[in-house]
Amino acid sequence: MALLEVTNLGKTFGGLKAVSEVSFGVQAGEILGLIGPNGAGKSTVVNLVSGAYEVTTGTIRFADEEVTSLPAYQRARRGLVRTFQSTAIYGTQSVRENVLRGAHLTNYPGFLPALLGTREARGHHEAAEALVSEVLQWLDLGDSADKIAGSLPYGHQKTIGIAIALAAKPKLILLDEPVAGVTAHEANRIRDTIETVRRSGVTIVVIDHNMRFISGLCDRIVVLHHGQELAQGSPKAVLTDPKVIEAYLGTSHAHALD
Repeated sequence: MALLEVTNLGKTFGGLKAVSEVSFGVQAGEILGLIGPNGAGKSTVVNLVSGAYEVTTGTIRFADEEVTSLPAYQRARRGLVRTFQSTAIYGTQSVRENVLRGAHLTNYPGFLPALLGTREARGHHEAAEALVSEVLQWLDLGDSADKIAGSLPYGHQKTIGIAIALAAKPKLILLDEPVAGVTAHEANRIRDTIETVRRSGVTIVVIDHNMRFISGLCDRIVVLHHGQELAQGSPKAVLTDPKVIEAYLGTSHAHALD
């Protein structure tokens, strides 16, 4: 049984079909790549799976539960968490304060106890602080915990986005373009971080345009084109598929795995 199962997923904006009949599964512990040219529907699929958009057609099952109609925060509390194309951090706050946002998704006592500072609220906050410290050390951000997030290199800011997601105790993370705009060195660092996250038992779906990054990281790849599935399979099989090369990669990328 797949941890995440998407069946005949569709989304229409007015009369425009952004996504149509997309189906794929993600096994527990897997890293699945979701690729395609600009406008292929990748981010729309992530928005549908995470609950940011309402589904027009199809179903989404997560951890053997249908979550198609659940709001995003309820999916997150079940362990289905996402990051964003941009770093999505508060640049004027510390790294620790940013990562606490993720911890409070699953460790928040409620508005009134938090406002009154009850014993329960203090216990929740202490547990969240401990979790954040653990995540920061794990991702080699411990020395930067009290630094202003916006003052750090862009690659580190991307890692902070992953740390925010991890602090929510996810079963599956949806990573939207984690190495967009970073240097090759930073991309390698983020790849190592993602592999560390996977080894901890977290399942990952990743969108990115960096084919060398995707092919070296993912167990399987799903290719979207014009909002529909074009191909799926192992990185080597997909990235050498003539349909994929023609629609997306171009012949110069046919040797990306060499």
